[in-house]
Amino acid sequence: MEELTAAGATAQLADPAETAGLRGPKKRAKTDRADARLLRTLLLEDRLPRSWIPPEQVLEARTLGRLYCALMDERRAWQQRIHAQLFHQGCPPITGLLTVAGRDGLARAELSVAGRQYVDTALRTIDSLTVEIDSLRKQLMAFARRQPGCRALQADHYGVGWLCAVIIWAEIGDARRFRSSDQVRFAGLDITVYSSDGKRSPGHLSRQGSPELRWAAFEAARCAARRGSPDYAYYHKVAAVLDGKRPALAVERKLLRRCYHTLRELGEVSMAPVIEREVA
Repeated sequence: MEELTAAGATAQLADPAETAGLRGPKKRAKTDRADARLLRTLLLEDRLPRSWIPPEQVLEARTLGRLYCALMDERRAWQQRIHAQLFHQGCPPITGLLTVAGRDGLARAELSVAGRQYVDTALRTIDSLTVEIDSLRKQLMAFARRQPGCRALQADHYGVGWLCAVIIWAEIGDARRFRSSDQVRFAGLDITVYSSDGKRSPGHLSRQGSPELRWAAFEAARCAARRGSPDYAYYHKVAAVLDGKRPALAVERKLLRRCYHTLRELGEVSMAPVIEREVA
């Protein structure tokens, strides 16, 4: 789509799921030629279900936010590898590997020569990832402080910091494209249920959509456990009903609906571009 636009063509981005549904119940051979014919027919009949094409600034923010989450996942994976190595070497578990106390505990751990080399290599990798993560976090937070939509999310919603604000803003995009707040289900937080006759399998999260949006919503929803949160009573009420199992999930859904309304009320201002400061 970006290459077509750059070449001067008018690009139409179709929604894959809705387009597939318009093929109808009749079983047809699915080929590239048949798919292209269907897209052409839907476009000429003005029935093509279009996907929202984010502006360049939103795409750039999404890319940086997803890079940040990818680096965090990679650093977490190396920490888990260290925990696994300690377990294999028969050492007691050590928490807080990013803290001074955690590093001191690793230095005193009784490891074999190969085990010590494994842990030292993992620590160097973690330190290099931390440098990249810290730099990227500062860049995203600086962007959020200058973007009107991000500022509104950070100011209006408890638990949404500058980092979560820019990720939520970039992943939701223009809230006016949704008919109602119920459509924030695109984040993948809905429970899917399969039932047939009298049989019904237990539901699970659909997990369709942006994992980065779910991560940011979860980080913000965890703050509902604090006494100062407006959702404190609701959080503990849900926790009591569910025996303490994932009460933040219910707060996530409420939080995303609130973010939707905040961005929708801002209208065009929520997508206002940020002019980069010139470096003298």
